[in-house]
Amino acid sequence: MLELHGISRSFGDRLVLDDVSFTVGRGRLTGFVGGNGAGKTTTMRIILGVLAAHAGTVTIDGVPVGGAQRTRFGYMPEERGLYPKMQLVEHLTYLARLHGFDRDGATGRAEVLVERLGLTPRAKDPVESLSLGNQQRAQIAAALVHDPDVLVLDEPFSGLDPMAVEVVQGVLAERAAQGVPVLFSSHQLDVVERLCDDLVIIAGGKVRAAGTREGLRREHGRARHEIVAEGDMGWLRDVPDVRVDELAGGSAVFEAPADVAQQVLGAALARGPVRAFTPLRPSLAEIFRDVVADEPELEEVAL
Repeated sequence: MLELHGISRSFGDRLVLDDVSFTVGRGRLTGFVGGNGAGKTTTMRIILGVLAAHAGTVTIDGVPVGGAQRTRFGYMPEERGLYPKMQLVEHLTYLARLHGFDRDGATGRAEVLVERLGLTPRAKDPVESLSLGNQQRAQIAAALVHDPDVLVLDEPFSGLDPMAVEVVQGVLAERAAQGVPVLFSSHQLDVVERLCDDLVIIAGGKVRAAGTREGLRREHGRARHEIVAEGDMGWLRDVPDVRVDELAGGSAVFEAPADVAQQVLGAALARGPVRAFTPLRPSLAEIFRDVVADEPELEEVAL
């Protein structure tokens, strides 16, 4: 597994990462989320060795990561970094050969990825002629072409239409199913919620929450319920320890401790039929807002 232990980093007198620690398990898709300037890109660059940490270590299966291990990493930067004049398959073949594949093996890897990512009609087009969405898919193919042991992807879904998002989701899930640790950042919290097994939420250079998707829901979620009854639910406003979020006739969404919620159900049943009583699971967006509510957005230092 990929582990970060106490990573800190400053630029001048500004501390941009402060004791950042988390784990990306083998076969796990880990979503890395935070606002602008939270420290996501700086953390990823330290994992890849592009930047040095001022404190802390990065390890893979307990061994400090060095140059040899990093050749087996696949990295997709947020900024596109492909050669614009090269044909797509030619470019991917070139990258695979840099990682030790012979020409036939490199070409085979490139062609498989181009087909899997839906780029076959553009295989012989120069990279600069591709649409922005197709360039994004090409950048993902570049991160995958050497069959890496670890994947680190910065905003892989940026600029993709919904169908392309589904394709990329499938490709990343396939890599995780093969035992690869996959760390990806994204501002698209609905995509992160659908795809990830684990979450790391960072704000102000500090990890504010980390764990499994369901574990974070239990830890940070509010106890909310929806009730639908035949009678008017206006009386719910007067129940102690209940906060009503939505109310429309016989339908209400409210927050209350579990025992109080059961009392609400009993009181509603005493007044007449209840059609539905459902606990509401918090979305990742709600958890994210609660965890980083006090953190202003900053511009992350770009190097």
